[in-house]
Amino acid sequence: MESKNQTDTVEFILLGLSEDPELQNTIFGLFLSMYLVTVLGNLLIILAIMSDSHLHTPMYFFLCNLSFTDISFISTTIPRMLVNIQRQSKTISYTGCLTQVCFALVFVGLENFLLAAMAYDHYVAICHPLRYTVIMNPRLCVLLILFSFSISIMDALLHSLMVLRLSFRTDLEIPHFFCELAQIINLACSDTLINNIWVYLVTSIVGGITILGIIYSYIKIFSSVLRMSSSGGKYKAFSTCGSHLSVVSLFYGTGFGVYISSAVTDSPRKTAVASVMYTVVPPMMNPFIYSLRNRDMKAALKKLITPLL
Repeated sequence: MESKNQTDTVEFILLGLSEDPELQNTIFGLFLSMYLVTVLGNLLIILAIMSDSHLHTPMYFFLCNLSFTDISFISTTIPRMLVNIQRQSKTISYTGCLTQVCFALVFVGLENFLLAAMAYDHYVAICHPLRYTVIMNPRLCVLLILFSFSISIMDALLHSLMVLRLSFRTDLEIPHFFCELAQIINLACSDTLINNIWVYLVTSIVGGITILGIIYSYIKIFSSVLRMSSSGGKYKAFSTCGSHLSVVSLFYGTGFGVYISSAVTDSPRKTAVASVMYTVVPPMMNPFIYSLRNRDMKAALKKLITPLL
């Protein structure tokens, strides 16, 4: 009954990046531009992969899912922010806030697993090239995606259900442009020990396993590449991994940067500004990284776009 009453009465106030009225139009234009670039760029990657039969390989299958995840993730946060600026309203309902948290967690978790799956794909391609098609068969690729999606959904639902047990006052201010799990837990007026333990436990286990998997894959890749006698083979191997390494560095680097920023600064508003780096920048930059550093992707994009010009 208490949860039902909260659903009806509690509203959160998203303070956004700035309360200066003169900056709102600038922020709206900037974030709308970044959102459109992100959606268009990732959509082009998906269409290019689907339309070119040469790209129907495990590597591009995972990339296609990564682009879909990036579109979905940024679509859970930015549109709501743009609507609030346009309506000059900062409120979001309890249900809307919890829904946003749930979807954001799903797509962050999915991206985390996809980057690990892509690292494993590169490891098999470089360290076991003769067995690549046998190991990375379509069934395994689909199972990896389903496993990643299932774990991400279960994790997000568990976090959301644990938020439901918390009690809140009314008209709560979140110094952010979207509902973030940590901010909501901090606003609760009931005991949040179990929630905090669960957040740190899941982040450590899931994040630790995927990061260690990526590190292990690249240790084996580098050791295998260094044993190659052909300089051409070394260049090809490093160029294959270059785009993925850039995306991994951007995703985890910005995430750690925001965590460190929140730890060293007492200003929630500065943390919100810093969080733009991991919520907006990686999804926007990923299409550029893969299209500029990958000849096959460049050719597929050219073939897709040329008839439209």
